[in-house]
Amino acid sequence: MTRKSLPIGIQDFETIRSEDFYYVDKTPLIRRLVDGGRFYFLSRPRRFGKSLLLDTIGTLFAGLETLFAGLDIHEHWNWSVTHPVLRVSFDRKYERPEDIERNLNNQLDLIAHSAELGSVCAAGAAPERLQSLLYHLHHKTGQRVVVLVDEYDKPILDVLGDPDLARANREYLRSFYGIIKGGSKHVRFVFVTGVSMFSKVNLFSGLNNLKDISLDPRFATICGYTDTDIDTVFAPELEGLDRDAIRNWYNGYNWRGEIRLYNPFDVLLLFDEREFKPHWFRTGSPRFLFETLTKKSVRPLDLEGRWTDETLVSKFDVEDISAEALLFQTGYLTIVDEQSDGFDMLYKLDYPNREVQISLNRGLLQYLGKAVKEAADQGHDLCTLLTANDFEGFAETLKAYLSSIPYQWTTKGDLARYEAWYAGLLHMSFRAIGVEVRSEDSSSHGRADMVVLTGEQVFVLEFKMVDTSDTTEAALETALTQIRNRGYARKYRNRKEPIHLIAIACGRDTRNLLDIRVEPAVKNGQVPGTSGTYT
Repeated sequence: MTRKSLPIGIQDFETIRSEDFYYVDKTPLIRRLVDGGRFYFLSRPRRFGKSLLLDTIGTLFAGLETLFAGLDIHEHWNWSVTHPVLRVSFDRKYERPEDIERNLNNQLDLIAHSAELGSVCAAGAAPERLQSLLYHLHHKTGQRVVVLVDEYDKPILDVLGDPDLARANREYLRSFYGIIKGGSKHVRFVFVTGVSMFSKVNLFSGLNNLKDISLDPRFATICGYTDTDIDTVFAPELEGLDRDAIRNWYNGYNWRGEIRLYNPFDVLLLFDEREFKPHWFRTGSPRFLFETLTKKSVRPLDLEGRWTDETLVSKFDVEDISAEALLFQTGYLTIVDEQSDGFDMLYKLDYPNREVQISLNRGLLQYLGKAVKEAADQGHDLCTLLTANDFEGFAETLKAYLSSIPYQWTTKGDLARYEAWYAGLLHMSFRAIGVEVRSEDSSSHGRADMVVLTGEQVFVLEFKMVDTSDTTEAALETALTQIRNRGYARKYRNRKEPIHLIAIACGRDTRNLLDIRVEPAVKNGQVPGTSGTYT
């Protein structure tokens, strides 16, 4: 196979097909959509190929047959019938009340002009002009209109930090989208895409006939690249790159299908630059995400490996944004497992890949006041000390690390939440350098605060807060006894690796490490009865 051009940033189907760019054929799934219904909604994270998908659909209905030669749908489409296409894209900034109306009117002007309908669709507000366009496009061509809406939620997401403006933008969009349902007799096909799954009640009440395919396994791969795509379509680009590293760094997104997906932007930038970097993460600023997590006192480890139901992963509105929904819909967590409780589907959420795991934790540490390089260096130091079994050095480094970060997640007097704060900081530090960490790791008798797997060793950590009525010594002994009696280490003994038990005592008043005690391992997963304390 010969190498082709990489379609980096190109969302125009005609350009990709006519200028010999790589293209992953999504037309089998488009054909299933068109054959199975008329009104659809799809949520996917940014840079996942939603705009190219919409452009492909629009080009298909416009009847540009030569561009589809060799693709699956070519022999299954009636090319003698074409439809007018009305596409609206919210790809600008919407930070003032008048921005939506002005931008929509500009887009509708261009559509009316290209269809030579300027004089009959020139007056009125954008919703009324949309209504007029649907009617006149249908009657002028004799074919119903294909309506495509890209980034439908951006005018709301842009101003989530200003709830009043976000609500005003939501109400405006609701009236606009309601026109589409009211003009359904003029409509052949509707496809709406965006990042979030805003409540139909609050945004799509006027367009409540949309079928949401965001979590439909039949359409799980409608955006993104699969392993098969990488190995076939992009085979010429693989030479000189570690295939397992590509998978580890970028694969892992899932929307209930059996196949896990790559973000196209990551893959294309990797093939272009030939370096493993957080390409996708660097294209967006998740500051609102960090603000929300901090405001709600939610740590990333609270959500990793967490089981939740469809209500929580899809719960998203101006007044009520769940942390699970925010992280899942924006692409920082994905579905890694699912099961049914007999009535609802339950989903297990976790990081999709190495890029997101490392970048999100580094970003959150930076938001909390820690320089990224310094945080990464600290994580490497802590990991190296653990691996070398230098527990005294580990204690000293951890104490310095904890004292350098502002106390952001308030605990409101809850002693257990103080423990979670310290565990959360250490967790983020390890995650920021890609170390395998299992927080609140379940056993048959309880959950260990943290298990670190590094250097072919296992470290089981338990955190205890020292209140005024407690002593450091008693807290350390309580933590070690809890690890032993509840069998936190038992599940790792079949690894035949040294297992270390580590008790960590922190002071609620001093807000820092007081002492640690370690029962170092011998061999084959056994632990001795002796221990050492390190201050």
